[in-house]
Amino acid sequence: MKNIFLLGLITLISLTSCSDNDDNTEMVDPNATLYTEVLTNLSLSVITETYNTLYTNANALNNTVATLTIGDDTALQAVKDAWVATRTPWEKSEGFLYGPVDTEGIDPAIDSWPVDVTAINNILASSNTITSTLLESNNEARGFHTIEYFIWGLDGDKLASELTDREIEYLIAATENLEAQTQELYFGWLASQGNFVANFLTAGTSGSIYTSQKGALQEIVEGLVIIADEVANGKIEEPLNGNNGDAKPEAEESRFSNNSKLDFADNMRSIQNIYLGDYNGTSNKGVTDVVMTVDETLDTTIKTAISDAISAIESIPGTFTDAIVNNRTAVENAQTKVADLLTILETDLEPLISNL
Repeated sequence: MKNIFLLGLITLISLTSCSDNDDNTEMVDPNATLYTEVLTNLSLSVITETYNTLYTNANALNNTVATLTIGDDTALQAVKDAWVATRTPWEKSEGFLYGPVDTEGIDPAIDSWPVDVTAINNILASSNTITSTLLESNNEARGFHTIEYFIWGLDGDKLASELTDREIEYLIAATENLEAQTQELYFGWLASQGNFVANFLTAGTSGSIYTSQKGALQEIVEGLVIIADEVANGKIEEPLNGNNGDAKPEAEESRFSNNSKLDFADNMRSIQNIYLGDYNGTSNKGVTDVVMTVDETLDTTIKTAISDAISAIESIPGTFTDAIVNNRTAVENAQTKVADLLTILETDLEPLISNL
């Protein structure tokens, strides 16, 4: 009887062991390797590298401003070009406003709008030496749009002869502050510094803020939804219809420089770069590779919607300031294309990622 009992016990243990092994096998996502490749490429080669470009260009802008003198229109144009070159990677980063850009308050520090003209004038009129540190007390008196205000002027036609020594002092402080903020942002992601990138590289382990790879992918997709919503329902809507259904030019974000259309198109490119896994000539795994494993038709639909949104924005005639009054149909078409993309991201892409 004892032998029969032992044989039965061994058989039970064996069956239980097999069952456990089967369960463990089922818990391993067959696409885990793909998710690792996607998260690694997006965090290292797209996000961190975009911030690298931003920091590099902010440094160049700071150096260019340091050579600016009253009356030198060539130097002023060089500053304007450097501002646009710095603005571009920032707008291409707005599809991933999580991590240090959020937790360290960097977004409002460099991109608050509208500028606080009263505060700016008070600083100019004061006896204080204008420094990067002084500007940190008011986000609306520093960052991209304060710099834009000084180099283009309210009407976008400022000449170098209209600059003052005090304004150049302010510009130097503002560009130094912008460079410092972009350095903090880049270093916050850099593996050798703040190493926020590790949260994506180790998603699903105890060392990451993301308890699963799916959670990290959901964060990434949510970032795409947020910027599509902001462009359609904020950046375009407010200047187009903010005056009781009529144009409200003062609500346009980059109106001094007439850079708004490029801003919006680059916001869509931030979505495109994350979705495709591409940046600066480097192409690897992106969200598209995850979607293709589930729904190839949806993948094609998303790619087309992104391209359509970019094309519609770039097809707006003239400046955005003029178009919201004189080419409203073109602006409305661009808004619709961005809204269409938003709908696809919200109703199709987010559920797909949630159900992985």
